[in-house]
Amino acid sequence: MNSSEFFPFLTARASVREYRRDGVEPEDLEFLLACASTAPSAGNREAWDVIAVTDPKMKEALSRSALHQRHVAEAPLVLVVCARYDRSMSRYGERGTLYAIQDATIACTYLMLAAHARGLGSCWTGAFQEEGVRELLNIPAPVRPVALLTVGKGTLPLSRTGRMPVGDHLHRETW
Repeated sequence: MNSSEFFPFLTARASVREYRRDGVEPEDLEFLLACASTAPSAGNREAWDVIAVTDPKMKEALSRSALHQRHVAEAPLVLVVCARYDRSMSRYGERGTLYAIQDATIACTYLMLAAHARGLGSCWTGAFQEEGVRELLNIPAPVRPVALLTVGKGTLPLSRTGRMPVGDHLHRETW
């Protein structure tokens, strides 16, 4: 892909909240994880892990923890992306908690873009009750769930959300 193809690739991606019933193939999941494993990581600690959830009862429970967002229950696959504090804190101490969250969110972005490249839809879901997700999935203490990424063959939204002008994000030299 060259730079003239990259921006259209990015703008063609949208959050998908309606999915077909057919599942995500094992080779698709493998591709997504292989792509995520190339993500940059603080000190190469790769302070992230993913829990793949396909069981309908588990997805329904995740949906309840995600403020009853239906796409979480209805997507064929939910990837619960977690920050592994222990991996980054072993090198960076307390600052490692921030690095682990950064590693996990970058990996989640790569998962989302890999899904798009594979012809799959996805939706990054950040609104969820962390303790509910932690208990449901038996997530240990040094690990924090940071995103639920729904994945599947979906229907793109009829309209796109507007974006701020690019220049509104830029500050030069100082704020």
